[in-house]
Amino acid sequence: MCSETGSRCTGMLLLALATAAIIANLLLYFPNGQVLEPAKITDLVWFFHGFLGAGLLVMVPALMLLRGDGDGCCAYRCGMLFPVLLATQGTAGALYCVVISSLGLLSGPFCDTGNGNYTYPFRNNTLEDSYLFNQPTWAACQEPEQIVLWNVVLFSILLGIGVVEAVLCLSQVISGLCDIFCGTCVRKGQVNITGL
Repeated sequence: MCSETGSRCTGMLLLALATAAIIANLLLYFPNGQVLEPAKITDLVWFFHGFLGAGLLVMVPALMLLRGDGDGCCAYRCGMLFPVLLATQGTAGALYCVVISSLGLLSGPFCDTGNGNYTYPFRNNTLEDSYLFNQPTWAACQEPEQIVLWNVVLFSILLGIGVVEAVLCLSQVISGLCDIFCGTCVRKGQVNITGL
């Protein structure tokens, strides 16, 4: 974690991904650009997996990585524990986004199937007859227009963002734990083996 260039690049990437996750989650509240009553929005959107999970919980370690470490960051193992805890928090938030996005893709959108009857027409499908692989079944959702495509694209984006964030944050956790337990650190061409 004490390699400043690598940490700052990771921090910038995490910050960009967290911002994209917040925007994607926000778009899920406005299917096809329409403003709907809260009761007509897919229930999994209200878990705030893009805002909270892949957004705010990942933004905190991203900002810490961008800030960089002060002089002597590797000299104190206790001082390296805080970034590891923040990266663990980011990993948990990203995994939360992955789980909710996967559930959102599997269960499908909340939509009007005709006569103003809002329901989840794809929620009880098995993986073999999933609506994801059978595009003609998307016509079951009549309102909001293109809601199935809207949900599939945005939940897929959030799923991808969550996976990348989880990998990046987990790599920071592993790097930090190696620095703490092995006592090695590369900073401006120096190697510190004592660690204390």
